[in-house]
Amino acid sequence: MVMNISMSCSTRAMSPSVRLQEMIRVIRGARTQGEERGVIQRECAAIRAQFRQADNGTRSHNLAKLLYVHMLGYPAHFGQMECVRLIASPRYNEKRVGYLGAMMLLDEKQDASLLITNSIKNDLSHNSQYVQSLALCTLACMGSAEMCRDLAPEIDRLLRASNSYIKKKAALCAVHIVRKVPDLGELFTPAARSLLCEKNHGVLHGAVVLITELCERNPDTLEQFRKVVPELVQIMKGLVMSGYSPEHNVAGISDPFLQVRILRLLRILGRNNDTASDAMNDLLAQVATNTDSSKTAGSAVLYETVLTVMDIKSESGLRVLAVNILGRFLLNNDRNIRYISMTSLQKIVQTDHNAVQRHRGTIVDCLKDQDASVKRRALELSLALVSAVNIRSLMKELLLFLSSCPPELRAHTTSGIFNAAERYAPSQRWHIDTILHVLTTAGGDVRDETVPNLIQLITTATELHCYTVHKLYRALITDISVQSLVQVACWCIGEYGDLLLRGECEETEPVQVTEDDVLDALETVLQSHMSSPATRGFALTATMKLSTRITHNVDRIRSIVSIYGSCIDVELQQRAVEYNALFKKYDHMRAAVLERMPVIDKSSPGHTNGESAGGIKELEQTKLTQEVVLPKDPGNQVCDLLDLLGGSGEPVPSSGLSHTVPGPATSTSGGDLLDLLGGLDVSPAPPSVKVYEKNGVTLKLQTDSQTDTGMTITLTATNSTDGDITSLTLQAAVPKSVQLQMKAPSGDVIPARGLGLVTQTVLLNNPNKVSLKMRVRVCYSSQGAVCQDTVQIDSFPSPAW
Repeated sequence: MVMNISMSCSTRAMSPSVRLQEMIRVIRGARTQGEERGVIQRECAAIRAQFRQADNGTRSHNLAKLLYVHMLGYPAHFGQMECVRLIASPRYNEKRVGYLGAMMLLDEKQDASLLITNSIKNDLSHNSQYVQSLALCTLACMGSAEMCRDLAPEIDRLLRASNSYIKKKAALCAVHIVRKVPDLGELFTPAARSLLCEKNHGVLHGAVVLITELCERNPDTLEQFRKVVPELVQIMKGLVMSGYSPEHNVAGISDPFLQVRILRLLRILGRNNDTASDAMNDLLAQVATNTDSSKTAGSAVLYETVLTVMDIKSESGLRVLAVNILGRFLLNNDRNIRYISMTSLQKIVQTDHNAVQRHRGTIVDCLKDQDASVKRRALELSLALVSAVNIRSLMKELLLFLSSCPPELRAHTTSGIFNAAERYAPSQRWHIDTILHVLTTAGGDVRDETVPNLIQLITTATELHCYTVHKLYRALITDISVQSLVQVACWCIGEYGDLLLRGECEETEPVQVTEDDVLDALETVLQSHMSSPATRGFALTATMKLSTRITHNVDRIRSIVSIYGSCIDVELQQRAVEYNALFKKYDHMRAAVLERMPVIDKSSPGHTNGESAGGIKELEQTKLTQEVVLPKDPGNQVCDLLDLLGGSGEPVPSSGLSHTVPGPATSTSGGDLLDLLGGLDVSPAPPSVKVYEKNGVTLKLQTDSQTDTGMTITLTATNSTDGDITSLTLQAAVPKSVQLQMKAPSGDVIPARGLGLVTQTVLLNNPNKVSLKMRVRVCYSSQGAVCQDTVQIDSFPSPAW
C-alpha cells in the first residue's frame, strides 16, 4: 500500500501537465546528482511525448520547461523544431516563448534557423509593436549573414517608424547586421543620421551605438559623420548642464551610459582630425570640470573623457587636465579605478612624461598596495618614469620595493632596474653599487646576461677596480648562495686579487686580507654544494689566476687545481687539466697566459651585453687577425700551443678545405691551425625574412635546413620598445598533410631595446610534397596589454647551403 502511494506521488510530481514552478521545486529537491538526472530524464521524455501530439494548448508550457532544463546544462536540442512551430503561431504567448527558445536553442550554424526567416519577416510587419519587438530581438541575437541580407530592408524601414519603442529596437538590430555584413552599413547611414534628432533616450542611445559601428567599419562613413560633431556636442552639453533625462539619473549623473557612448563616438570622430578636435575641446573641458568623481558613474564618464582627450588632437592644457584626473583616480579607494588609472598613465607616459611625473609620489605609494595587479601596474609605471633627473630618488624606492616584492615580480623588477641604471646612471660607482645591491637582494632572479654585463662595466671603470674587488670580497665571505654575485666576485678576485691583498683603497675602509683568506674563500666556493658547475668554473679560474698575483701560496694553488683534474664534471676537469699543464710543462708561459684581461669594449665584435651580437663571421675574423699578427717565426710557441691543446707538435695533415688567410702564408702546423680557426668564416648565415612587425615586436623566419620532404626553420623574435615583452607564445598551423613539430622556445620574455631575443625551432615534414604554407599566431603582453595577431607565411627562404 505504501509503495502504491509513493508511485502515485512520483507520477503526479512529474506529470506532463505539471507546472514549471512545480518542476523547478522537484529538481531543486533532488538530494544527489543522479536523482536530479533521473528527474530531468523523465520530464524530457514526457515533453517529447507532448511534442508528438497535436496542439493541446500546452506547447508553450512544455517548451518553457525545456528551456529551464537547457539552462541547467542538459541537452534540449529536440525542442528546436517546436520553437519554429511556436514562432509561426498566431497566439502572442506562444510566439513569445517560441522566440525565446529560438534565441537560446538556435544559432546561425543551425539549419533550423533558416526556417524562421519568413516568420520574422512577417512579424516585422505585424500591427503589434510587441510582436515586432520579439522579431527584432531575435534577429539581433542570432541572425546569420543570410538572414541579415534578406531582412535588412525591413530594418531600415522600421528605423524610420514613428514608434520610439520600435526605433530603439531596430537601431540595435541594425548594429548586429552591420557587424555581420559590413557592406550593408551604407543602407543604414541616412536613417542613423536622422535618429540623432530624437529626444527619446533609448532611441538616441541606439543611434549613437549604430553610428559608432558604422564609423569603425567604413572610413568614408567616418568622414560623413564628422559633420555631426556639433550636434553631438550639443546633446552632450544638455546632458551635463541641464539634466536632459531625469528618469535616467544615476547617482547624480544624468544618463551616464549615454554620456559614455557619446564620448566614445567623439573619440573616433576626432582622431587625426583638427577640425573635429577643435569643435569638442571646450565640451571635454566642461565635462572634466563639472562631473563628480565621488561616484562610480561619474568616474566612468571622466575616464571616457580622459581617453577621448588623449586620443584626439587636443590642447596641451586639456591633456594636463586629463592626466590630473587620472592622478585623482590613484587616490580612490576602489582598486579597479586605481588599476585603470595606471593602465592609462602607462599608455601616455611617453608622450606626456612631465605631466605624469607630477604624480610620481602617488604612483610609488601604489607599490605598497596589497592587490597584485595594482602592484604590477605601479611597478611598470614607476620604471617608465625613471629619468636622469630622478634616477637616485626613484631607484631608492624601487630597491626598497625589490626587498619585499612578491617572487613573481622579482625578475621583472630586476630587469627594469638594470635597464634604468644602464640608461641614466649618474656615475659608474653608483651603477656598480646599484647592480651589486640588486644581486645581493634578488640575485637568483636576474637574467643570464647580468654577469657578463656587470663584468664589462667593472672592466671599464678602471679607477674603481680596488673599490669593487673589496666590496665583492666582503659580499663573498658573507653569503655564497647567490650564484650570480659569487661568479662576479670570483672573476674580480682573480683579475684584481693583487689590489685586494694590497689593502689600499681610498673609496672604502681598508681591510687587511691575507693570501690564505682569499684562497679559503675560493676553496669554500669550490667545495660548497650550493655552487653550480659554472660558479665552480669561475672559482677555479680565479684560483689559477691568483698564482701570478701572489707569492707565497703557489704550491697550495697547484694542489687545489690538481684535485679537480679528476672531477666528475667534464668542464671543470678540462679546465683543471689545462691549468695543470701550465704548471708542469709551460710554467714559463703561465704569467703571460694569466695576465689581466684588457678592458672589454662594449661595441667589440662578439660582446653581446644582452644585445644582438655580431655574427660568428665577425668574431672569427677578429680571431684570425689576432693570430696573424703573431711573430713571423712562431717557433716553439706554436708547438707549445699545439701541445697544450693535445697536439703532438708534428705537422698536421692538410684538410680538404681551402681558405685564403690574410698575412704571410706558412706550411707549418701553426699555419694549419690558423686555417682551421678561419674555417668558420666561409659559411654565410642563413637568410631570414621578416614575417611580423607590430608594437615594437619583430618576428623573423630563417630556413636552417631543407630536404625533399622536410624542412627545419627558426623563428626569432626581437623587441625594440622600452619595456620587456612578456608571456610570448608562438603557435603554428600547417595543411593537414604536413606534420609539424615545435621545439621548446628559448624563453617567453623578450628584453627591451633589442637587448636579447627569443628563438623557437620548427620541424616540418611534407611527405606528399604539397604546397607548403604556414600560419603563425603571435601572442604576447606589452605594457600590461595582451596582443594577439596571426600572420600567413606563403613562401620560405632558402637555406644558406
